[in-house]
Amino acid sequence: MSEVIEKGKLAKKASYQIGTCTTKEKNEALLKIANGLRKNEEAILAANRLDIQAGKEKGLSASLLDRVELNQQRIAAIADAILQIIDLTDPIGEVLETIEKDNGLKIINTRVPIGVVGMIYEARPNVTVDAATLAVKTGNAIILRGSSSAIHSNLAIVKVIHEALEDSAVIPDAIQLIEDTSRETASELFRLNAYLDVLIPRGGKNLIDTVVRESRVPVIETGAGNCHAYIDDTANPEMAKEITLNAKLQRPSVCNSIESLLIQSDWFEQHGNDLIASLMEQGVTVHGDARIVEKIPFVQEAAAEDWRTEYLGLEISVKTVANVHEAIDHINTYGTKHSEAIITETAAHAETFKQKVDATTVYHNASTRFTDGFEFGFGAEIGISTQKLHARGPMGLKALTSNKFIVSGEGQIRE
Repeated sequence: MSEVIEKGKLAKKASYQIGTCTTKEKNEALLKIANGLRKNEEAILAANRLDIQAGKEKGLSASLLDRVELNQQRIAAIADAILQIIDLTDPIGEVLETIEKDNGLKIINTRVPIGVVGMIYEARPNVTVDAATLAVKTGNAIILRGSSSAIHSNLAIVKVIHEALEDSAVIPDAIQLIEDTSRETASELFRLNAYLDVLIPRGGKNLIDTVVRESRVPVIETGAGNCHAYIDDTANPEMAKEITLNAKLQRPSVCNSIESLLIQSDWFEQHGNDLIASLMEQGVTVHGDARIVEKIPFVQEAAAEDWRTEYLGLEISVKTVANVHEAIDHINTYGTKHSEAIITETAAHAETFKQKVDATTVYHNASTRFTDGFEFGFGAEIGISTQKLHARGPMGLKALTSNKFIVSGEGQIRE
């Protein structure tokens, strides 16, 4: 029996047990996990150093190494996120609707766990904790399949989680990690319909496209982040500069950083040189349209593929546009429906942008870096869904639930 099938069976069986745990029992288990992460910080960091060293030897990019790397601050933030999940209302058992029929039937629509969630993801070992703890809170079992770039970290983290759950009401088998990171195990996971209820990919465009194309298991698509900021003609120059630099530089390796900058032509003539110079001073390679290349030395001319590229590093494409309508058309053509921002003092333009841009999250005068489960008050996130069915945007607890109709009667039959 393969590892994937064996762990699929264990997770399926465990889903029936964890699905009946009370909120108190699940919260107690989560607290044990948070304490375990803090207590075993050194062991986790030692494992993470093995991944970083292996990544350097393989020639992984700086942005990918940043997504793999853990440190004391990041582990503390991961543990703190678990505490926030504990404080959140348990969605399981929530009554969504009550219907009382003329024949006396009482129909209650309630929120229930999905069952077994599959998570396939690249790099970031924090996803291992986020996914596992969100699953625990919602009474789901989960099968985790990370990438080879973080395998030592993931093994160490899941070991801590299992040890924490051994002294709780939640069965450790509810959290499964596929240790074989080969393509064959990924393909097997795509066909695990007998045990998986849903599969969630989280990573780069190639991974997500592969899962969506090949999976026979229902998929919640978490999209790549070709995010834009549009600077309108009435944008405050200092605000525009601060938001742009934050959205590009605060952590350029993640999906909610901007990859493209659109600038209204008149604003560019007055303030564009200073803004682009500020980006370049921070080491950002700028790919600009013909107008920008003509005016500013050292800017590289953008190729057609630059408008679609998720750089995940210190690169950005920059284009001048005539107005907010041209900006919206560009975003809806090249964007990935993730996070888009407008910087403007014109309320009508902001409203048009918010209504017409097709994205999970739209910002007015704020950085796209806030598209995050923790920042939105979800404690953590399972991913950021860019599709329109079931869940959209940062996915917290409710995204990991389904519903069940409970019908009560007194002997009614249908005539």
